[in-house]
Amino acid sequence: MDHPYGIVSLWAQADLVIKGVAIILLIMSMMSWYVIVAKAWSLAKLRKMAAAATDRFWHTKSFEEGLRTLTPNRQENPFRALTEDGSEAAAHHAQNKDDLHGALNVSDWLTSCLRRSIDDATSNLQAGLSILASVGSTAPFVGLFGTVWGIYHALIGIGASGQASIDKVAGPVGEALIMTALGLAVAIPAVLGYNALTRGNKTVLTRLNRFAHDLHAYLITGARVGKQAPVLTLRKAGEK
Repeated sequence: MDHPYGIVSLWAQADLVIKGVAIILLIMSMMSWYVIVAKAWSLAKLRKMAAAATDRFWHTKSFEEGLRTLTPNRQENPFRALTEDGSEAAAHHAQNKDDLHGALNVSDWLTSCLRRSIDDATSNLQAGLSILASVGSTAPFVGLFGTVWGIYHALIGIGASGQASIDKVAGPVGEALIMTALGLAVAIPAVLGYNALTRGNKTVLTRLNRFAHDLHAYLITGARVGKQAPVLTLRKAGEK
């Protein structure tokens, strides 16, 4: 036998407003947990990619060999995208001196191209975090709305019965307290997940910026780890 003031009974007694608030909170919770799990998994893979880029890439004997240490899918690996964008920008600048961007020195051109690549990576890292921020900031107020409506429902019951007996107010007040608890249960994981993912993204972006700095220096000087890749012979390509 169900408890008269249990969750099932309260749901059966709730009106459409309370049920609507509960469904909204459930959807918000599902969205935030999906983002948290998906971004955490992606962040774990990015940390491995960062280790490959900062540790193994610079210990290879050629640029092509270094590329093979990076995940080939540039959509998933910002370090791969940064490396490809940098080498393509260097080759393009060397081969198209008569274009307008030829007025820029190769260092400024590379800096601009690498910065755009980092900006794209930043946008990808931050995708979905706005959902967590929105849920974390609005879920308590959605729950509060359910609380206010539950109290209003209790007052209506008291007014209609003419007496403030516990059996008249227990159900609506219970609905109000449950809505408050649900709002907090949805908001707290969203806020904690947002903060944790933001810190993780900052770590990845720091390593990405350091890698970009080293890559910029490598592409400008034409220095080689081992055998120099033809696409990176910037000074020789410009000397004709």
